Amino acid sequence: MSKKLLFSIFSVMVILAIAVSPVYAITGDFVEDFDHPYVGLVVFYDANGEFLWRCTGTLISNQTLLTAGHCADTEGGAVSARVYFQQDAGANYDPAIGVDPITGYPETCAPGTEGTLCFTASTILNFDYPGNLRLPNTHDVGLVILDEPANLGYAELPEPNFLDQFATERGTQDVLFTVSGYGLSYKQQPQNGKPNLSFRERLMAEATLVNLNSALNAGFNLQTQGNGAGQGGTCNGDSGGPVFFGGLDSNSDLVVAVTSFGLNALCRGTDFAYRIDQPEVLEWIYANMV
Repeated sequence: MSKKLLFSIFSVMVILAIAVSPVYAITGDFVEDFDHPYVGLVVFYDANGEFLWRCTGTLISNQTLLTAGHCADTEGGAVSARVYFQQDAGANYDPAIGVDPITGYPETCAPGTEGTLCFTASTILNFDYPGNLRLPNTHDVGLVILDEPANLGYAELPEPNFLDQFATERGTQDVLFTVSGYGLSYKQQPQNGKPNLSFRERLMAEATLVNLNSALNAGFNLQTQGNGAGQGGTCNGDSGGPVFFGGLDSNSDLVVAVTSFGLNALCRGTDFAYRIDQPEVLEWIYANMV
């Protein structure tokens, strides 16, 4: 495992006197996500083609994948990527051989899947991501441009300032979102010696709006709560994954933010996502879409 990956996952950054860390899968009351076939498991590689880290991403055009800036961290060594769109992209991962023999994750595309369910990418961009999560404006959004178009559908982008209508505290408990991603579903206390639980599948869960205007958000981030009956949150493996406007029953394709960071190392607190409805962010996205 690379030093960069270890740093990204396990480092504790004290910002505004609060420890934050990037979040990387869906916890709590999750369900398998077959509703968003354009949400993929994205693996990043260095200049030598060596595995760096994995995240989640969302097609916003046939060739443009939206993810987090700390995933598309080119200064940190990300040069190329591969995206798997199978719902169970890494579910059959075999530690003994280091790959999933069904999909090829994380090393290659399985025979017959390249160009249909598995895609390479040679162009990685980020929104001037500064190399760590400097709150509140983390610049935590990135794009991965596939080497060839995918015919899997894609998410809708919001109107500028779409989320501002929910900026007051009144009624926020009724504003629902759906998060989707791949990765850990239960993170153990380090001292108990038990393994973390990871299905490496695309899972989704319903979350509730908490705040848009706190010192940690300040109009840049979306804070949601995934604890409680019928709800779920994000954890290691979901970084860059979509936050859709609307609950599980909405069948929404409107992505308003990308999963960014959390305050609890065990993924049991509130979640924060970087808002893509900010006018300057949307302008950057549209300028770089293919």
